[in-house]
Parts: sequence; C-alpha cells; structure tokens
Amino acid sequence: MLTYQRRSPILPLIALLVVVLELMAAPVVSARISQDSTIKQGLTPVQLEIEKHRQLLSSADVEDRRHALVRLRAMHHPQASRAAQAALNDPSPIVRATAAASVLALPPDESAAGLIPLLSDKDEFVRQQVAYALGQTRSSSAVAPLVERLSDKKDSVRGAAAVALGEIADATAVTYLAAVLNQQAGLPPAKKGQKSKPEKNPFVLRAAAHSLGQIRNRAALPALILALQDESIEDDVRREAAWALGRIGDASAIPALQQAVTSRDPYLAETAQEALRKISKSRSSGPM
Repeated sequence: MLTYQRRSPILPLIALLVVVLELMAAPVVSARISQDSTIKQGLTPVQLEIEKHRQLLSSADVEDRRHALVRLRAMHHPQASRAAQAALNDPSPIVRATAAASVLALPPDESAAGLIPLLSDKDEFVRQQVAYALGQTRSSSAVAPLVERLSDKKDSVRGAAAVALGEIADATAVTYLAAVLNQQAGLPPAKKGQKSKPEKNPFVLRAAAHSLGQIRNRAALPALILALQDESIEDDVRREAAWALGRIGDASAIPALQQAVTSRDPYLAETAQEALRKISKSRSSGPM
C-alpha cells in the first residue's frame, strides 16, 4: 500500500527566499569589487606600493610593521614618508626607532617637527636613532633640542646628538660642542641648579671634535687646541681635534699642530701634518 508523505510548504519558501537574497546581494558585491578595482586603477604603481605597506603598519606583528617601514624608507618618496609618520607613535620602541629614518623624504622642517618630540622618548635606542635622523634633516629647528640631548644620561644618545649637530652645521651649536670637548669647562647645565660634569666617553668626545670641524667656526679653536694638546685623553680624540683644526684653517692652531707632528702616535702625527698643509694652502689662497 502506497502512503502519501506531505512536504512542508515552508521549506520551498525558505529556499526561494535564499535565492532572492543572493540575487539581490550579487550586484552589491559586484559593485564593491568594481569600486575597489577602479580605486586601484586610479593609483600609480608607486602609490599602490605605498598603500600596501601603509596597511601593513596596522599589523599586529612587530616584524611586519618594521618591514613595512624599511620598504617605505627605501622608496625615498614624500608620500612613503608621510605614510610612515603614523609609526612614530607606535607602541613598540623598535618600530618607533625604525620609523625615525623612514620619514626623511619629507621636507626637512616637516620631518624634524615629527621627530623632535621623540628626543624625549623613554627608550634609549629611540632617542639615539631620532637624533641621527634629525642630523640628516639638516633642519636648524632641531639644533636646540639636540643641544639638550648633549646632557642625556646615556652615552649613545649624547654621541648621536653630537654627530647630528655636525651634520646640521649650525654655528649656534659651537659653544655647546666646545664645552663637551673641553673637559676643564664641562657642559653648561641644561637646567638651573644642575651640576655640569666633564664628558669622559671617547665616542662623544670624538663626535664633538669632528662636528666642530664640520661647522668650521673659529669660536671652536680654543677647545680644539686644548684637546689636541691634552695627552691624557685618547689619541683618536686628539686626531679628530687635529682634523677639525685643519678644516677651520686658522693660523692660530699652527703651534699646537706642529707639536702634534712629533707625537708617538703615527696617525695623529699624519693627521696634524695634513692639517698644517690645509692651513698653509688656505693662507696662500686667501686675500693678499
């Protein structure tokens, strides 16, 4: 005996409703795909590359964010640097430090404005990398903040600040760099009531001497001559002082350089001799 099984009328209605909804959604999905394609078609290959790495800056993975910043820096493009600016506020210190060099394709004052606040970052490496980056901007707006970092508690930050000031080559930094080099004077205190301490770190001293040579201002002569004559400091610091005196090219340095020519350190003697040649050439080519 055959039995008749009734089918529920609800099931076909649900199936029909699903089909209708899919048909209604299809144009929307298609429109989104078309819109995304249109946006991508409107971007140049460079802009597409920047956008790809900009999106990676939102990754939860620190290495992804660092890699994106390295790629943006390698593009040497203002838009790439502008995309990298957001990473200056990244919660990871290593990402902030990487971002410092990734914003340098912007106009100097603009990149400096974004970097300067990070000179007060809690992380030593961030402050160091930001100082180096500010030197590359060559922006005079960074001079005063970098001078403050010459009294940083960390040697690496003080050294980076001294290097950066030489790259910027602003004469207003000479007094402070000379004070770093001249251990008898010490660094002028950044705050009232704060005791100044003579700089003892060789790297910081070398950087200060080299930067004074880059700036080439006669106001640095006394500190450089004292450093050259001071046999208690390391020879490589004295070599930088001799090199800087040659760069400045002032005849008042001749006696100290002549004395250094007889130094037991052959490299110092050679550097002093080269400095004397530069001064002699400078004097002979100068106005009569």
